[in-house]
Amino acid sequence: MDVLTGLFTFEDYGALVSLLLNSILAAALLGVVGGLVSVFVMTRDIAFAVHGIAELSFAGAALFLLIGFDVVHGSFVGSIIAAAIIAVGGVRESEKNSIIGVLMPFGLGLGILFLALYDGRAANKFGLLTGQIVAISGESLRLLVVTALIVLVVLAVIWRPLIFAGLDPQVARARGVPVASLHLIFMVVLGLSVALSVQVVGVLLVMALLVTPAAAATQVTASPVVTPILSVVFAVVSSVGGVLVALGSPVVPISPFVTTISFLIYAVCRLIGRRRMRRHIRARTQRESDLDRHPSLR
Repeated sequence: MDVLTGLFTFEDYGALVSLLLNSILAAALLGVVGGLVSVFVMTRDIAFAVHGIAELSFAGAALFLLIGFDVVHGSFVGSIIAAAIIAVGGVRESEKNSIIGVLMPFGLGLGILFLALYDGRAANKFGLLTGQIVAISGESLRLLVVTALIVLVVLAVIWRPLIFAGLDPQVARARGVPVASLHLIFMVVLGLSVALSVQVVGVLLVMALLVTPAAAATQVTASPVVTPILSVVFAVVSSVGGVLVALGSPVVPISPFVTTISFLIYAVCRLIGRRRMRRHIRARTQRESDLDRHPSLR
């Protein structure tokens, strides 16, 4: 109880919620973006790319922190550069993971170097790793909103062909779908989404918003309509819930709460999915047994 009392106080909680309402709204918007993008991350099996882009996003943010510019802008620059490199250099599947594996330590090393050279507040360094949405400025919020809207509009335009290209790229290419162009566009969208999500959970835990929501949704449904809806709901609950819980803790940053909620959602969905699968297997086994006993039912 003493430990919990030290972690959570919830003093003046209502005032804090009112004061940081913009941060809560930003978290909700980022949850919508993360939930939708994570569907394509899972469909295209590029979860590893999320982490690779996040490392270069960290390097860009750390560089801008060092030279006195807005770290949000640096995060966007690093993310877009990483996404473009992966998209252009990893055309073939065999090349993609190797390029990401090279980018990750390079980006992390640069970020560590820039932070080591930075003489400012330690909280600014720590914020790059754990998220800074509570301290978001009005200018940064406007940038996040505009970027999120751009991502949502682009996804709405390319949604159907991108789904087709992700499920069967050979057939999509034969049908005239510009698979390579779609891949490049989506990687840039993914880079922007990573830069947005870094503001909530930091560089190290960005997968909680860009991988886990869709991974949880696919455990309970295979519907192409229900999956993105559930993914968005899970991402918004994780991001906004993490912010709301963190407001009651003066010592713990937001990201552990966001990732914990995200993990708990996934764990529950996993259990539900396993129970549904067992019921399906039992029903199929029973059906096959009935057909063996009564061939006339075939």
